[in-house]
Amino acid sequence: MGLGREEEVEIRKPPVFKPGERVRAKRLVKNDGTYPRKEIGEPLVLKGDTGYVRDIGTFLQMFYVYAVEWPERGTIVGMRAKEMISLDRLEAEPAPTAIDAAAAE
Repeated sequence: MGLGREEEVEIRKPPVFKPGERVRAKRLVKNDGTYPRKEIGEPLVLKGDTGYVRDIGTFLQMFYVYAVEWPERGTIVGMRAKEMISLDRLEAEPAPTAIDAAAAE
């Protein structure tokens, strides 16, 4: 009996990102009216921008919101995990080898 937008309660699990972690924006993020001194609809973060998680908070006791500093833009924007990807963990994971690919088949 829902509206089709129910989402998992994220805070039942540990946060996806940690403070200090380097991240990349997966999509364009525009001001929805909650960012001061910027027009509604003005881009805050562009797809591909690189930033650093500064802090972790919660919203509605359901979701993690990550305060991410975007040095190229000079802003700190609240982001959801689905809007970012970790660059630190990508570099830490070894590239798959031909043997790994053969074992996966």
